[in-house]
Amino acid sequence: MTTVNDSPTQLTDEEIFQAHQGGKLGIDVTAPLSDPRALAIAYTPGVARVSRAIAQDAGLAAQYTWTHRLVAVVSDGTAVLGLGDIGASASLPVMEGKAALFKTFGGLDAIPLVLNTTDVDEIVQTLVRLRPSFGAVNLEDIAAPRCFELEARLVEALDCPVMHDDQHGTAIVVLAALRGATAALGRDIASLRVVVSGAGAAGVACTKILLAAGVADVTVVDSRGVVHAGRDGLNPVKAELAGRTNPRGIRGGLADALRGADVFLGLSSARVPEELIAGMAPEAIVFALSNPDPEIHPDIAARHAAVVATGRSDFPNQINNVLAFPGVFRGALDAGARRITENMKLAAADAIASVAAEDLAVDRIVPSALDPRVGPEVAAAVARAARQDGVA
Repeated sequence: MTTVNDSPTQLTDEEIFQAHQGGKLGIDVTAPLSDPRALAIAYTPGVARVSRAIAQDAGLAAQYTWTHRLVAVVSDGTAVLGLGDIGASASLPVMEGKAALFKTFGGLDAIPLVLNTTDVDEIVQTLVRLRPSFGAVNLEDIAAPRCFELEARLVEALDCPVMHDDQHGTAIVVLAALRGATAALGRDIASLRVVVSGAGAAGVACTKILLAAGVADVTVVDSRGVVHAGRDGLNPVKAELAGRTNPRGIRGGLADALRGADVFLGLSSARVPEELIAGMAPEAIVFALSNPDPEIHPDIAARHAAVVATGRSDFPNQINNVLAFPGVFRGALDAGARRITENMKLAAADAIASVAAEDLAVDRIVPSALDPRVGPEVAAAVARAARQDGVA
């Protein structure tokens, strides 16, 4: 029997496949059909009165259907974490899991929609036509750079919250973790020199949120080296980043960027030699977030860094998107927000960091993914920010 050793206890194939038998989701009936009267109210003839009312005032759908609490978890299966382009059907177990997390940590219903197309036009048209059926869209596991265009177009096409979690959920939790790390070390986040390894969906979003949070010195490194103005072959997204990052004008590769840096943020599968971490500034911070294999083993990084975090649950300081997206969508829907703004994301990061502050330490820079306080705190902060931004 094979095992998977990526959690505090070894997982067997038998228990994994048994837990997925028949899928991980079902539908609960909120109005039990226990007698003829209940049936007549929930379905015909009673339901006709509700349908007529919504036909006269479409806004009533938010009160008398589940749409205002339903998140569509949408993927084309082209960038599934750790698996890559595996297609729509193979991505469905991941989307079911995402929907289960929405319910458990955000109190929101969610339905997976895996689409057998990678055409941006087709995906946008599909979701526009399905808009009466859901209240928000969580984009998931869609490859870069197509994911940037898709999200931007859906934000404009739909009058409801849209967020690509691989970008913004990651960015929110990374910012929260960095706030926790600097607080534990007594350092100022604005003074940090940060190196981001990876310029895909997560790398771009993390860079942008760090800049928005006041980190002035961020350098991005992709598979071809440092992203800098004037480098040949930059796509539009990287060209825009080049104009906002690398204030020291660094050229070369990861070794050049990391020399003397305060923070390494790993968001790619690139391996990082120990000597590069050893060459960072004193009290360095290492976030090696590649899954399932971090860019550098946490125990090795800890020889040289004051704070080490990964995306895994079997090491301290797990940076997990589940700390962000349930509360972000819950807060947006609670406020009736039409979109998710940058201030709402920053508010979510601050809320996560505030929960961690109660028992902060270098090995506890973010709350546990199972901490029941996180979802409500994030939701409340996001709803307040939505109202302040005028999108509620």
